[in-house]
This record gives sequence, C-alpha cells and structure tokens, in this order.
Amino acid sequence: MQSMSKIKFDLLSLIESIDKIQNYSQEFLNADDFYNDQKSFDASMMQLVVIGETITRLDESFKKTHQHIPWQKIKDFRNIIAHDYFGIDADEIWDIIQNKLIPLRSEIQILVDKM
Repeated sequence: MQSMSKIKFDLLSLIESIDKIQNYSQEFLNADDFYNDQKSFDASMMQLVVIGETITRLDESFKKTHQHIPWQKIKDFRNIIAHDYFGIDADEIWDIIQNKLIPLRSEIQILVDKM
C-alpha cells in the first residue's frame, strides 16, 4: 500500500498535467486549430499520457475507494494515445480538454484537500 504522501504527490502531479494541458490549449478556438499547432497538440498528448501513467501508479485500494473518478477509462485512453497516436481524433481530444479535464481536476483537488 502506498503512503498517503506518495498518493498526494501523484494527485498533485495529475493536477499539474491538467493545468499544463489547459495552458497549451487555451489560445485555440476549435479542434482543427489546436491540432494544426503541432507543438501544443503534441505537448498536450504527452501530458495525457503522463496522466495515464500516473494513474497506473496509484494504489488500487485508493482507486477503489474513489470509484467516482473513472481511473480505468483514463488509463485506457492513455493506451490508445500511446499505441495508436496517428489514429487519434482531434475532435475527441478537444472535447476531453474542453469538457472533461476541469471536472476531473476539481475531483482530484477535493481528494488532495482531504489529505
């Protein structure tokens, strides 16, 4: 079992990655513009991989205790990015960035605040 300080460190790392993605994508108005800026898109994709890797390191009992967060779904998405990078749908990535990352960040921040 991981120590609470290690779990907190990993959760803070997740928040940091989400913040980086938000920073990299904030100037774009749509998926096409974002996708066509290779640096921003690739940097964001890397942070999505980092998020998936960090979740893989989290203690299973911790994840089971906090099942309201879709840990497995996020980890599976990391695998799609890592193994089918050229098949990634920019619109799907844009939707995740615009609609799913901020709520995820909020949920993780709540967990951190409780520690």
